[in-house]
Amino acid sequence: MAKLYFHYSTMNAGKSTLLLQASHNYREGGMQTYLVTARLDHRAGEGRIASRIGIGEDADTFAPDEDMFEKLKARLERGPVACVFVDEAQFLSKEQVWQLARAVDDLKVPVMCYGLRVDFQGNLFPGSAALLAWADEMREVRTICHCGKKATMVVRKGPDGRALREGEQVVIGGNDTYQSLCRRHWREAVGDR
Repeated sequence: MAKLYFHYSTMNAGKSTLLLQASHNYREGGMQTYLVTARLDHRAGEGRIASRIGIGEDADTFAPDEDMFEKLKARLERGPVACVFVDEAQFLSKEQVWQLARAVDDLKVPVMCYGLRVDFQGNLFPGSAALLAWADEMREVRTICHCGKKATMVVRKGPDGRALREGEQVVIGGNDTYQSLCRRHWREAVGDR
């Protein structure tokens, strides 16, 4: 039975590594997968999912206004797909998450989404909020704060290395821009006593 999955965490938890590993396992078993990532994230190159540990794979991309149901339907018309993998799922719109849910139900293809739960201000991303509401199964991918506790928050660092409290929700960046922290250390970093 096909399901909509949401694997979520903070930055640097290994979400892309898990996605690539799961896709590899399907392919090793002789099944085809379909990898999709956000068009706006170019850190690994256009249309590429890559992990900090050095593995990567080419992927299709989705745009903010693209119909994900039609995208998956068109791909399935070209040949069978055992599973769809969506990286950077936080960048999906609410409508796109619903389209993925429809694809699971109507096209009977499993869809595994991987993404951030919250932004640097502690707010849910629209795609993540919709996935938390509608996914059939959710799995937290854990990472740790520098203190050893589970990291559930992320700070965005300014040019001076200090945590920012304001700004656009989406700014693409890596370890030089973001740091995963436990809630207590996030509060300290942003000055919320």
